[in-house]
Formats: sequence, C-alpha cells, structure tokens
Amino acid sequence: MSLAAYNRTLKLSGPGLQVMGVGFTGSLASSRPKHGDHRFYVSTWTHNCLRTSHVTLSKGLRSREEEDEVSSCFLLKAIADTCRVSATIQSGIQEPELPEESTEQFDEDQELQQVIDGQVCMKVYHFPAPVETNFNRKVILPGSFNPLHEGHLKLLEVASSMYDDGLPFFEISAINADKPPLSIAEIKRRVEQFRKAGKNVIISNQPYFYKKAELFPGSAFIIGADTAARLVNPKYYGGDYNRMLEILLECKSTGTIFLVGGRMIEGVFKALEDLVIPEELSDMFISIPEEKFRMDISSTELRKSQGL
Repeated sequence: MSLAAYNRTLKLSGPGLQVMGVGFTGSLASSRPKHGDHRFYVSTWTHNCLRTSHVTLSKGLRSREEEDEVSSCFLLKAIADTCRVSATIQSGIQEPELPEESTEQFDEDQELQQVIDGQVCMKVYHFPAPVETNFNRKVILPGSFNPLHEGHLKLLEVASSMYDDGLPFFEISAINADKPPLSIAEIKRRVEQFRKAGKNVIISNQPYFYKKAELFPGSAFIIGADTAARLVNPKYYGGDYNRMLEILLECKSTGTIFLVGGRMIEGVFKALEDLVIPEELSDMFISIPEEKFRMDISSTELRKSQGL
C-alpha cells in the first residue's frame, strides 16, 4: 500500500518536492466480538527507505473509538518520524502492545533496480541547489544522452525560458522499446554527466510518450520535429488514424504539451511549421523558434568522434 501510494505521489507531486507513500490497514474493535486479534499495520515508503510497524492491541481494553484514536496517533507519529519532524504525539500504546518494527534502507543501486523492475516508476536526481520556488509544471527533455552535449543543455535552457512556472529536467528511460533495459552501471554513468553539469535528471521506466504523459501530468515535453512527425503518424499506431488521435487526446487531457525544436531530417532542416498536425491536437504542439535555438549536433557523430 505504501509503495502504491509512493508511486502515485511521485506522479502528482509538484516539481522539486520530496515525497512519501503511507500505508495503513487494520482490524479494530467492532460491534460484534472478533475471533482474531485487534491489530493494525503502518508503513511508510520514501526514495531510500521502507519502514513498517505492526501493533497488536489488548482485546477488551478500549472501545472502537479509543482504538481508532490510538492507531491514528501512531500513524501520525510514524509520518512525523519518517519526515524527521519532532512530534509530541502520544499514541497511548501500553507495554504489552509494543510494536514490531522493521526498517529497510535502499542504496542507489537498489533504487535504480526498483525502477528497472517496474516496482518504482521513477528516481529523481536534484543536482542544483535545493528548489526554493514553487513550480507548477515540469519542463522535460527526454533522451538517451549518450553523451550529454551542449545542444541538449541549450535546448532545455531555451525551452524552460518559455515557461516561468516550469522546473527543467532531463529524463532517461531505463526501459527501451526496442533494446534491453539499461544496466545500473550504465544509468549511473549517464547520470554522472548531469551531476557534473549541475542539472536535474529523472530516471523513469516509460519509453512511450503516452505513458510519460501519465507519469508526468501537466508537463511540457521538449521534442524534435522528427519525433513530433512520428507522434502524429498513424503508421506508429498500427496504421489507425483514430487510434493515434485517441491516444494523443488522452495525453492532452493530462495537460501535456510538446515544445518542438527544429531538426535536420534527411539533410533538410524542418520545424513544427513544416508538419501537418491534426486540428484537434494543434494547441498541444508549440514551436521553439529557430532564431532561439538551432544546433545541429548528433550524439551518434559525437560517439564516433570519441571512439565510443
């Protein structure tokens, strides 16, 4: 339950915020006597720790309302402890009822493995100074970033400048639609580039944009004109135009927009204005003007020049 809550919170949280998932379940006093124990379970999940507690209450000691109060106070204290907030909450638990507790810490490799396995939907790295301003959306540049280069940095900078309420992120999917998942070592190697540059990066497990839209609702995704052309091409939806429209309208319903930069396509520079976008989707696609950004840099060519 706490894991499901953690993933849900990751999707819905504002940019730059630390999040926690909380789970609670129990079997407390009722109007009819219970054969089993009166007990409850509490768990909290953060990016690097799972804490669980199990409390068995003394039967017949309290009314239902009193058991509700005890368990609620225990839950509040567990949340406070996870947040490292000093709290003077007294749960009223007595000595025979001492909780059974466990703590599991996650190191970085375990966190990344959880993403690769689909257990956790993303891991966020905040490498700049802590965020002090409230942002309403993420401005996300997805890619493989192998390697990260000046064109990527400039593109995110220009796109972010178009939205005062947006916090910029790079995003790498650990899962590739056509290749095996990235290894932990490879993810960490690529993340190190962002650490050195002092830039935010998200490691997700979603290679498809319609899934990214679910994962990052209300976000602005930065894409090239070539990617925009593929997004509206029925060929990539089994040749079904209506299916393409349906999927992208679903993305639109989450508040997703696409910021489109010009790209060299088969030796010709093309921008959003050169593409045919269905009228129903036209306000989802926003052009990044060529005069603001144009850098014809190829990661493939960079890798070749560096012997990678």
